[in-house]
Amino acid sequence: MNVTFIGLGVMGHAMAANLLKNKVDLIVFNRTKEKADPLIEMGAQFKPTIHEAVEKADLVFTMLTGPEAVESTALSDDGFVQSMKPGSLWVDSSTVNPEFSRKASEHAMKLDVRFADAPVAGSKGPAEQGQLVFLAGGEEQDISVLSPYTEIMGKKTMHVGPVSHGTSFKMVVNLMLASNMATFAEGMVLGEQLGLSKDFLLDTLPNMPVSAPFLKMKADKLRDNHYEEEFALKNMYKDLHLASLSGNEEEKELKITNVMKELYAEANGNGYGNVDFSAIYDFYKSLHSSKS
Repeated sequence: MNVTFIGLGVMGHAMAANLLKNKVDLIVFNRTKEKADPLIEMGAQFKPTIHEAVEKADLVFTMLTGPEAVESTALSDDGFVQSMKPGSLWVDSSTVNPEFSRKASEHAMKLDVRFADAPVAGSKGPAEQGQLVFLAGGEEQDISVLSPYTEIMGKKTMHVGPVSHGTSFKMVVNLMLASNMATFAEGMVLGEQLGLSKDFLLDTLPNMPVSAPFLKMKADKLRDNHYEEEFALKNMYKDLHLASLSGNEEEKELKITNVMKELYAEANGNGYGNVDFSAIYDFYKSLHSSKS
């Protein structure tokens, strides 16, 4: 198949690289060509315009920063979907809200383009290692087309249901991810204030049944106060906003999510946006220190 990959940020670059390592003939596109240069060295083709990048594609993956980016890149008057072949398949792996996925599907359908939403569970490390989990929504025949490629980029492809159900499940997953990290940070700060050592807490809490498994991978970041980006805090804030928006669309107020969103928003506004979201601990601790 002719495959095109659009969006070469931290996640997209790693995902596209894994396709190339597995001998997939790949066209890539990014607004900033420099981000594509390492992939070109690996054998990818780069097209000067997004329309040229998709015009012969049977399968197009997008991995963009959110609904606004997908809207302008794919659905606008100059969006690439209009240049895709009739019957080709667009797979959006961006994190967007379910209503947006339904909108994207309807737009594509009018142009005789098939659509599936397939956001991922996992961050930079799993993306580089080909260990992502794809949460796919769409028709069974479309999932069978995309699966050979998602199984190169990830360890599992979950067909959650029809279009928008992959995105719906991603909302739930990231809501819990953000909440678990923030609760752990608050527990750490309380424990330290009560006289328990930081090392003791980091050695014991992540191994207890009350802690989510991913916290074991974050403990060293907290221990060393070194928050190299795996999943940027600004993106977690964006995802919480999308979850809150999804709740509003369904007329369900997400009280805990809205509290978490404000905490991450405050951290984002105080310079933590471009570091890993586990830095919510450092921000939370700084808040407590400023009140002492």
